[in-house]
Amino acid sequence: MLCLTVLIMAKDVADVPKLCELLGEQMRRSRTEPGCLRFEVYHSSAEPRRFVLVEHWESAAALDAHRLAEAYTTIYKPFVLPLVEREGHPSTLLE
Repeated sequence: MLCLTVLIMAKDVADVPKLCELLGEQMRRSRTEPGCLRFEVYHSSAEPRRFVLVEHWESAAALDAHRLAEAYTTIYKPFVLPLVEREGHPSTLLE
């Protein structure tokens, strides 16, 4: 399993409502993709511009396929990325 946590900060607080809508739709579509075990988007209560994505993928290949799928190519890449700064953190779940 591949775990990915993505920290997102909106560049402009005025974009937060739009990002909530876009990230919510991306989450719903991503959850239906093959190999997606978990896909959650959190909006910080402490910092209105902050979002956290928590993703679990069956494999690196499933994550690669996600980056070619509709949710990533029609929502995240063209509409979310221009509005945010992001840090991706691939990780391993400790047991």
